[in-house]
Amino acid sequence: MEYRPFGSTGIQISAIGFGCWEIGGGYGSIEETEFIKAVNRALDIGVNSFDTAEAYGFGASEKSLAKALGSRRKEAVITTKFGVGYPKAPNYRDATRQRVMESIEKSLQALNTDYVDVYLVHWPDRNTPFEETMRALDDLVKQGKVRAVGLSNFKLDEIDACMKARRVDVVQYCWNMFDRRMADEIFPYCKEHNIGVMAYGSLAYGMLTGTLTEESPFEKGDWRSKGGRLGNINLFQHLFGPEHYLKNLRAVEDLKKIAAKYGKSLPQLALRWTTSNPVVSTALTGCRNPREVDDNAGALGWTIADADMKEIDAIFARHGCVTSPNVWLETI
Repeated sequence: MEYRPFGSTGIQISAIGFGCWEIGGGYGSIEETEFIKAVNRALDIGVNSFDTAEAYGFGASEKSLAKALGSRRKEAVITTKFGVGYPKAPNYRDATRQRVMESIEKSLQALNTDYVDVYLVHWPDRNTPFEETMRALDDLVKQGKVRAVGLSNFKLDEIDACMKARRVDVVQYCWNMFDRRMADEIFPYCKEHNIGVMAYGSLAYGMLTGTLTEESPFEKGDWRSKGGRLGNINLFQHLFGPEHYLKNLRAVEDLKKIAAKYGKSLPQLALRWTTSNPVVSTALTGCRNPREVDDNAGALGWTIADADMKEIDAIFARHGCVTSPNVWLETI
């Protein structure tokens, strides 16, 4: 396993991370027994980056991760998030001091631990002063309940505003071949300020697994069945919306040919691409079973040639795929 500095936190994080959104529900089906085996296989091969959130089933994902880790909790660097999914809050978001304090206690209980390694604001709550949120998070660090704090899905000026109140240790953003927006502003800022970067959606929510087809049926409760809409967020239309889905699939078929040149699977090529950006500390991907864990590990220890990196870009251009959609992670 390859380990990278997690910004300036002093934590060494595995370059491949384990995302736990799926076990929380609403994102395909996954058997808990297989999930537990996958988590333990990940630990066995040196994966220590595990990401979950309060909103992933409101405790369901965190509880499943705790069950899977069992006595091996100290082998894991656990990241969890709060701040979104509250029906009574404006725009479903709440990052007030009261919410910070309430949510951390719920997460600690669900995770069966007395601390989390990284605690992130899942989405910006623009109705609460960022200073209030950051001061509350800093208090959690001082209390020993959290080792590092950060942000997910914040705009650049919002990160900067938060930094004025308290250092942002870690950020989390979507980053994959289909979504490269962060290269313009966010990643250079993180490099300049030595902020740890967690890349989520590394396999483009299944698009880069190479297993989807025109006829692929998404389960009724799967957000991808809604044509790429996740609640009010329209970004995912660029992957699964009717105007983009088929041309994306055609691009994927061409990407498989590049993967085959290296004797690699498409997910391995996609993860190698994601982790090839030096600002990325850990690339997250969900795993439904131990086989997928082992496959992901094959993304490390080799390099994509410059010519093939250019060919990947050419494939996306040739099929008219959108790699930098002019929409932010924003409700409409």
